Amino acid sequence: MEIRPTTDKDLDAFVDTVHAAFGRFPETPVEGGGLWWSALETDRCLLALTADGRPVGTAATHSFELTLPGETLVPAPGVTAVGVLPSHRRQGVLTEMMRYQLAELRSRGELLSVLLASEASIYGRFGYGPATCTAQLKVPRAEAALAVPRARELVDAPVTASDNGSVEVLRRAECGGILEEVYDRYRRAQPGALSRPHRWWALRAGQPPISREPRYIAVHRDADGVPDGYASYSIESGTLTVDETIATDDAVFTALARFALEHDLVSQVVFKHVPPDHPLRWQFADFRAGRVSGDMDWLWVRLLDVPRALTARRWFTDGELVLDVHDPFLGGRDRYLLTVRDGKADCAPTDRKPDLSLDIRDLGSVYLGGTAPSTFVRAGHVLAHHPDAAALADTLFRADRSPHCLHWF
Repeated sequence: MEIRPTTDKDLDAFVDTVHAAFGRFPETPVEGGGLWWSALETDRCLLALTADGRPVGTAATHSFELTLPGETLVPAPGVTAVGVLPSHRRQGVLTEMMRYQLAELRSRGELLSVLLASEASIYGRFGYGPATCTAQLKVPRAEAALAVPRARELVDAPVTASDNGSVEVLRRAECGGILEEVYDRYRRAQPGALSRPHRWWALRAGQPPISREPRYIAVHRDADGVPDGYASYSIESGTLTVDETIATDDAVFTALARFALEHDLVSQVVFKHVPPDHPLRWQFADFRAGRVSGDMDWLWVRLLDVPRALTARRWFTDGELVLDVHDPFLGGRDRYLLTVRDGKADCAPTDRKPDLSLDIRDLGSVYLGGTAPSTFVRAGHVLAHHPDAAALADTLFRADRSPHCLHWF
């Protein structure tokens, strides 16, 4: 078997192979793009070929930026289009592609990679751990009343810019660059968010509101008329479904949610991609109005250079922690002293006794601050070497905001 990067001449074979791996047929091309694979970068795609040159497996990465705790941006290859033909599964093709891809990413100097997992049982063995979660919130229209914020009853709260804002309904085709600009402002401040390169918007490659599927867009503008949020939505059979709500602050999100919840001739509103700890559920007059469904993992993280990755993000508590990190897939086991002072970290090899021993996948899961290290200790996956180790790790890895990602790739 041969694994090699693709060229432009390989695109049709790559697309046909990955579709066959998932038992699907490619969509009919449309003028001006609009297909998910139009955003692929051929120099970042891989083909696995048999000895006689037949393609049987695919893998690729997109060029993204990931926002870390503390609003730090780092390059983050987004692994995608991973598939093996049913006739060649369980023969080591996927394992060899993953090994080749990770070695290639390391040779490029990448400190981490990310992916969305089609099946949760596949990627842990390659060192990826789920780092963000997302959920749907279903709200019956008859129970959708929002409560008056009680904090305003405690003091004479000032009117905010969002109170003086406005919502305008546009068709997707009328939005110009508004969505791209607002999303970019949002993702730079949201831990766990990924960039959406301009070419994705230009090619309309992705899911709504990037794609060419018809959508209405509720655009929120501040008191000065500057767009600071949007909600992409459609209505079918009495259900208003919000693909994504992008807001630069919670008040803007509330304004967009109120718009959707007060829409006439709708029996139910479904908000996709709501962070698990989002305050919207607490804003309903009836707490049970918001029904959580579709709670699932979303972004998975794989650290490729542990010291660089740990020093890249910001930290919010001073302290020291010795981590014994096992990377079975790439055959490494190293011990690091993580020292945090004034928001910045130093990470260096050490011979000191470890506080925690953990797998690289579990380090990926706690890296963005979405899951506490003590959770993995309690689950039996991380070994705490003394009684205070888990609590210390929880304090250090805590993020300023819960990580969330809603970009599909």
